[in-house]
Amino acid sequence: MAAQCSHLGEMKFTSTKTHVCEECVKMGDRWVHLRLCLECGNVGCCDSSKNKHATKHFHKTKHPLMRSIEPGESWVWCFVDEMSPGEILRGEFVAA
Repeated sequence: MAAQCSHLGEMKFTSTKTHVCEECVKMGDRWVHLRLCLECGNVGCCDSSKNKHATKHFHKTKHPLMRSIEPGESWVWCFVDEMSPGEILRGEFVAA
């Protein structure tokens, strides 16, 4: 039996109108891809970006779930369980 994420109940956000890493903007820096915290709605840059604000947000807040908000990507990642439990399709979570 496959492992399951135990944090799905903490999901409050599935989409955003923000399409910048606000921390990078404050620094005058650039990012590669954007990630959305599914608990508080924070948008941060991915680990391919030099500042890694999405992961820093997790370490600071312990909010476990984030998703890609890049066009054509819908996957969700759980930092705590280190797994992708599913994806967000048309605003709804779909388990893997």
